[in-house]
Amino acid sequence: MERLDRQMRFVAEIGRLKGVVRQTVLAGSGLNRPENSAEHSWHLAMMALVLAEHAPPGTDLAKVTAMVLLHDLVEIDAGDLFLYADEDQQARQEIAERAAADRIFAILPADQGTALRQLWDEFNERQTREAKFARAVDRLQPMLENLTAGGGTWQRHGVTADQVLAKVRLIEDGSATLGALARNLIAQAVAAGIIAPSPAA
Repeated sequence: MERLDRQMRFVAEIGRLKGVVRQTVLAGSGLNRPENSAEHSWHLAMMALVLAEHAPPGTDLAKVTAMVLLHDLVEIDAGDLFLYADEDQQARQEIAERAAADRIFAILPADQGTALRQLWDEFNERQTREAKFARAVDRLQPMLENLTAGGGTWQRHGVTADQVLAKVRLIEDGSATLGALARNLIAQAVAAGIIAPSPAA
């Protein structure tokens, strides 16, 4: 029963992800509130399922799905950091997230905790095709939400097209098709006036 007890403690703990508020605003279907990290993770899992044909050949979709469901559990302790935060904030967040991963995955029985922590590490290291595709959908999803919200956090924080395009490289690394889509969406967003164009050089 000790194994089951530890699994159930983990199940209870991860429910706290539903209370972690993100920067992204949900504006579709009459919603007008911040997204939570559990909703974000679910959305990524669905995107991975639907967009699987755009992943690199041979990608293990089950592994991708596990990664996107696990990747933000650390936000239970570390909170969500704005994508365009400065380097110092990002460095502090990385330390906080690693400490959170140490604590949260240790709740599970050792074999499970180690296996899930390895998937979390793989996602963050972005060396495998699964991790690259998982990271691609993770970058694409908030972009889609900002478009739906008519600019969303882009407008609230004065984000410009060049800043968003810099993040598109990570999408392209995981899927050429989704990367091309992202670049096209940004061009449309600039033309529609919902994101500021890149400053003149």
